Amino acid sequence: MSPALRLGIVGFSLIGVCYGFARFAFGLFLPEIDADLALGPALSGVISGGSFLGYCLAIVGSAYLTERIGARAVAVSAALVAAVGMAGIAMAPNAFWLASAVMLAGSSTGLASPPMAAAVAAAVRRDRQDKTNSTINAGTSVGVALSGPVALAIGGQWRLAFAAFAAAALVLAIATARCVPSATSRSATAGVLPPINDDVARLIMAAFIMGAASTAIWSFGGQLATLRLGWGTTGIGLLWIAIGAAGIAGAGAGSLVGRFGIDRVHWGFLGAMAVSILAVGSGLATPGTTIAGGALFGAAYVMLTGVYLIWGVTALSDRPATGLMVGFLTIAIGQTAGAPLFGLLLDALGPNVTAMIFAGIAMTAGLARVNRRAPQPQ
Repeated sequence: MSPALRLGIVGFSLIGVCYGFARFAFGLFLPEIDADLALGPALSGVISGGSFLGYCLAIVGSAYLTERIGARAVAVSAALVAAVGMAGIAMAPNAFWLASAVMLAGSSTGLASPPMAAAVAAAVRRDRQDKTNSTINAGTSVGVALSGPVALAIGGQWRLAFAAFAAAALVLAIATARCVPSATSRSATAGVLPPINDDVARLIMAAFIMGAASTAIWSFGGQLATLRLGWGTTGIGLLWIAIGAAGIAGAGAGSLVGRFGIDRVHWGFLGAMAVSILAVGSGLATPGTTIAGGALFGAAYVMLTGVYLIWGVTALSDRPATGLMVGFLTIAIGQTAGAPLFGLLLDALGPNVTAMIFAGIAMTAGLARVNRRAPQPQ
């Protein structure tokens, strides 16, 4: 097995554990966590937003450290932080402890992505980098898809699930230490904030809005299914399996962008995200539309994050870790704002109106278009 292939497999797995387990599995188990700890929608939104806030703080430090001390050390740290955070969730006796652990676990995702972009830039041929990056990014989907069967197998015992997830993260830390190169940036601008040129500003606008809209499903998909359909652990587990399995399509982001360009792919999958939010949360939701909407959301979200990854790395081609950081950080800032807002609106307006508002928010991200004068990915 070539070093590049090993890197792709380990990177795919690292993203799957950090994003699928440490960050997004919280929404899967939220109804059971809410029942045990009496959180309520508003507090659930604040705690979920804390996960995204942890990501925001970590990804900035990760990009800086990757350029200074190398990809391997930062990637291993991501796996270890995920393990500690998820172990903390498993042991949480109250809402404050839970919020702290969720924030720590969520920060692992911020640590994970920049070193993988730097490692790909160092170890993979240039003509294969977009496809490799988008494939690694799709690891999110496998993590989400696997968390669903775990929930079904253990009957919603969320403490046991997060303990198992923490153990998986420890195993992955060892594999990461063996397979990820210690790549550092040779750019003279390493450690300096990137220039906010026109194309970077457009990326920031789009990523923020999409991130805010995505919390309708990531943070409240399980709650919406419970409110609309009375679903328990089994139904919500199936929804998460659908989200994760369909998200594998996001591995094709590099190929689609190369064929159709960023703008067309961006618009198309923002529309898919808007439809998915309505399918799960509107007054017309049925079991069939909810599962289909979850699948559509999974494909749309992972595809869109792949678009922003390529957009950022292209806009800052001499600093791939920082280019990825700009787009992914802004997604998380949007999620930090979007989760509490969704929770408040859900309390005040109910699921139907809130879902329509967030579907509309998703579509406004398409107003940001790639600067035609900027270099396009090949």
